[in-house]
Amino acid sequence: MEEFLSLRDAVRDECASVSGLSDLQRLKAKYLGRKGIVTEKLKSLSHIPADQRRDYGRAINEIKDYIEQELARCEIFLKQAEVRRSIRAEAIDVSLPGKYIPFGREHPIQQVLSEITEIFSTMGFEVGEGPEVESDYYNFEALNMPKNHPARDMQDTFYISDDVVLRTHTSPVQIRVMEKKTPPLKVIAPGKVYRCDADISHTPMFHQVEGFMVDTDIAFSDLKGVLQLFIHTMFSPETPVRFRPSFFPFTEPSAEVDMGCIFCSGRGCRVCKQTGWLEIL
Repeated sequence: MEEFLSLRDAVRDECASVSGLSDLQRLKAKYLGRKGIVTEKLKSLSHIPADQRRDYGRAINEIKDYIEQELARCEIFLKQAEVRRSIRAEAIDVSLPGKYIPFGREHPIQQVLSEITEIFSTMGFEVGEGPEVESDYYNFEALNMPKNHPARDMQDTFYISDDVVLRTHTSPVQIRVMEKKTPPLKVIAPGKVYRCDADISHTPMFHQVEGFMVDTDIAFSDLKGVLQLFIHTMFSPETPVRFRPSFFPFTEPSAEVDMGCIFCSGRGCRVCKQTGWLEIL
């Protein structure tokens, strides 16, 4: 029938001009919706003469099947085109430079440790290292602090077991280095140490740098010279330094070292507890 041939051509042309899925939905409603062209023709079937009704109904079903197939084909094409567009939009140009990721910075404590290490390195010291979980032997006994030695009372120790501790100082590094190397030795041992002590000026973990020299003709004056040079290099050549005689059960002679407070220039402040001095050794 001529009208159905014209309808077929119209559907084909409109499907060819559809630009998106929303247009396709409108086209589907136009022909197959409740008030669509094909639906209305089905409703008018009762008005067709009886001798033509069968052929007319067959023609309507054929055009309906054709329209459904065309719309389905068009939908597949549109979805594939959408996928291709998405892929092109999300494509990564691997030749482009990557995003800049900042490297970050060293922690302030690590910056200070690096600077301290550099200063002592210029004086000929090498860096020694040791474990933070240490045996009682290396932490105490090998340093002339046997069981019940009074020096142990000055260090509140974290015990992992009877014979294993969190090191209370970096002094065990001295023993480990001297076991492996022979004099002359100039070594510093920076690292974390642990003591069961927590108040306004102490934490259970803190950083310590200690050093030792083993050679002939080494005297207390060498210790003073090294420490003064370090303080004047680390802070300022004008920084005052003083040595105070003191008592430590594990060293003889013993002294403590103070430097002028860098926060108040020796006038007294909260940091130096109004003394004008900072204890560093």
